[in-house]
Amino acid sequence: MILDLEPIFNTEGFGQDFSYSLDLSEEQLDSVRPFTSPVNVAGRAENQTGIVELHAAAECTLSLFCDRCAKPITPTFRIPIDHTLVTSINDETNDALLLVEDLRFDLDPLVREDLFLSLPAKFLCRPDCKGLCPNCGQDLNDGPCACKRAVDPRLAALAALLEEEDE
Repeated sequence: MILDLEPIFNTEGFGQDFSYSLDLSEEQLDSVRPFTSPVNVAGRAENQTGIVELHAAAECTLSLFCDRCAKPITPTFRIPIDHTLVTSINDETNDALLLVEDLRFDLDPLVREDLFLSLPAKFLCRPDCKGLCPNCGQDLNDGPCACKRAVDPRLAALAALLEEEDE
């Protein structure tokens, strides 16, 4: 969505609300296309003493799999999007300000970047997900498996001594 900032920059105290849907269905996340529905973006751009404050939120529901047990999950996220837009900048190393040169601003790349940077590194079906047994593949959330725990080869001699003691 292209936001026309000219009336906002030219009138102190003036603001404009916006709301739109962003299609990210072709975007991949860990080789999966999780955006099965559009991302809803709503917010306001407002002139505050010659700069424009952009406050918005992006809401989305993803369709993917738990990173530990591989169950299908559909987590919902509400990502805040807060930025300061300016028409000129003195310090180009200041990452807090976004330069708008032609008073038209494309929100889509900004929303996409903020959204991807805010998503967690791991997606879990629940915070205490135990995952799958690495040997038999049993879902450990349903209960323990019958596999015997592997002994670290560096401690095999000690394990043998413990087994002798039990006999």
